[in-house]
Amino acid sequence: MKKLLNSLYVTMSNSYLSLKGSNVSIIQDGELLGRVPLHNLEMICTFGYQGVSPALMERCVKDQIELVFMTPQGRFQARVTGPVNGNVTLRKIQYRWSDSEEKSTEIASMMLIGKVYNSRKNIERVLRDHSLRIDVEKTNQVIKRFKEVEQLLLTKEFGLEELLGIEGQAATLYFRRWNDWILNQKDTFYFKERTRRPPLDPLNAILSFSYTLLAAECSAALEAVGLDAYVVFLHRDRPGRQSLALDLMEELRPIVDRFVMKLINQRQMTKKDFMTQENGTVLFTDDARRKFLKLWQEEKNEVIRHPYLKEKINKGLLPHVQALLLARYIRGDIDAYPPYLQ
Repeated sequence: MKKLLNSLYVTMSNSYLSLKGSNVSIIQDGELLGRVPLHNLEMICTFGYQGVSPALMERCVKDQIELVFMTPQGRFQARVTGPVNGNVTLRKIQYRWSDSEEKSTEIASMMLIGKVYNSRKNIERVLRDHSLRIDVEKTNQVIKRFKEVEQLLLTKEFGLEELLGIEGQAATLYFRRWNDWILNQKDTFYFKERTRRPPLDPLNAILSFSYTLLAAECSAALEAVGLDAYVVFLHRDRPGRQSLALDLMEELRPIVDRFVMKLINQRQMTKKDFMTQENGTVLFTDDARRKFLKLWQEEKNEVIRHPYLKEKINKGLLPHVQALLLARYIRGDIDAYPPYLQ
């Protein structure tokens, strides 16, 4: 099993990263802020424009350390990776399956079952723990509807457009009830609608940032097991977009949602952690982004039991494990793709 290593997040927008021996040096305004050994890193994510030295980039490629470049506002820019893993046979099968409506819908259905199931589990957890503080009847109605959708996906065949429609309806129903499950700080994290580019309120800001990090990790996981992150089963191909990462994300989004709910309900993120720009875009403050990334890394280190593998793993390995299971299914090593069910 792959070992979960550390991720280095560099949040200072005017920082420059260089190689010194076997360490990454973080430099700001010509001053050395610190050095971090490369041997225990699996990813370096920098939120700035000054960049990375060619020597460090070459070393990261050689050592298979992901280099991810984000804007200071948290929008994905680029990712640098080393040589492509896997073999041509696996990718040729993936390309054929992507062109096959039957195979695409089979995999997409399982991923959506994972998403709907995990979303329902989030709702049931809130109902179990906070039944005196939420509308029990309306929450049970949502749970019932999600169970019906799961049964439909298990027993009926759908086309890709129909699956996207089902996914959209389930997401709308899910987010419509979010305000019931936010138990504290409702004035700050009141949910109106899902806004992405740009996020227009603190809740959308924290969700968008979380999903961006998850997408980068899913992309890296897919390529690490030899799959092409641009060749897709559910969302359909789009030039320049790693759409298979969006597919893989679907069943993992509720895991991130649960993390976001915890940050809000436990007051780990508050109103002062956000700023609003003139155009209405809501972003993390610099201090808040650092705090969030620290909490994100702690969340990834939590040990869970994977229901299919029957093994204990770090939560941060979930993208890698699911990508590995997808590759095994495409190679014919297992009979079906097993989505992650929390």
